[in-house]
Amino acid sequence: KDGYINLVAYPYVESESCEQEEAPEREQPRRRHSRRSLHRSSSTSDHKEDRHALDTETTEGQEMKSPKVDVHIPTDVPFQMLDGNSGLASECNAYNPWSLQCHKQQLNRMRSESKDRKLHKFLLLENVVHHFEYPCILDLKMGTRQHGDDASEEKAARQMQKCEQSTSATLGVRVCGMQVYQIDTGHYLCRNKYYGRGLSIDGFRLALYQYLHNGKYLRKDLFEIILGKLHSLRTVLEKQNSYRFYSSSLLIIYDGKDPILELRHKCLDLSIQEDMQQLTSKSYDSCFSQPPKVDVRMIDFAHSTFKGFRDDKTIHHGPDKGYVFGLDSLIDILQQIRDENQS
Repeated sequence: KDGYINLVAYPYVESESCEQEEAPEREQPRRRHSRRSLHRSSSTSDHKEDRHALDTETTEGQEMKSPKVDVHIPTDVPFQMLDGNSGLASECNAYNPWSLQCHKQQLNRMRSESKDRKLHKFLLLENVVHHFEYPCILDLKMGTRQHGDDASEEKAARQMQKCEQSTSATLGVRVCGMQVYQIDTGHYLCRNKYYGRGLSIDGFRLALYQYLHNGKYLRKDLFEIILGKLHSLRTVLEKQNSYRFYSSSLLIIYDGKDPILELRHKCLDLSIQEDMQQLTSKSYDSCFSQPPKVDVRMIDFAHSTFKGFRDDKTIHHGPDKGYVFGLDSLIDILQQIRDENQS
């Protein structure tokens, strides 16, 4: 009746060995009907974001306590997580290790409250990368402010400190996550939010360069498309009055498959169909006229607001200047990278 799809979650422990310390509570895993409100909250649900990555992991030699889940996505492409700012890569995995960690944390939170027999309410999310063969994803936390109007003083102080110590303050944008397909190794390279928090302005610029580099060459064909979408987004946002997108992110996605190899295959197929002697200039040019597949999405609106939204008491005026500032910084840096690599 409220316009959302309701899903019921049943936290599940596959074996007692997974939870030996909590065995008394888990002898009879109970179905959990927990109802979580869609209203924003400044409680401990945002909590874990502020802990260091190591705080969410167990000590060496111990497994993270969480239900076993089927995380093996049908893929032959391994993932490598680059360790912080050191550039050291972990072992290859069949899945993005950061995504798995976040997924396990959420399951742990759900399961820890299972005795309350509450009903969880979920939002059904779109997989925006489903039509990309080798999705290269850049997750950017936008704006100079990350706490919502409903945040407690303690949380607001934490969020402001994170902004002050990162490129959120200096650029209005910071890296929150990244995965890039490398055609030279056949691996995805991954970065998480802790990496992004430690970047300087030059480091942020280097991260953008790395995101657009496939291990062999810079994807120069992507600049104009991405910049065009960012300019269009900026034009829309600067006209919006009272909207604030605190703590929201911007996703930039492109397909990491080798465009040169793809081009050769297309032209080869075309030449076979029409025969090399009869290949017209129009059909040959069509091999080069297909733009790369790129998507830019605004996501994560849990702390967004605008005049008249529900029971929000704080009213803002004019556009979200922090978000627009972040877009301007992003556009400027991408244009610099493009101009410096023209040849």
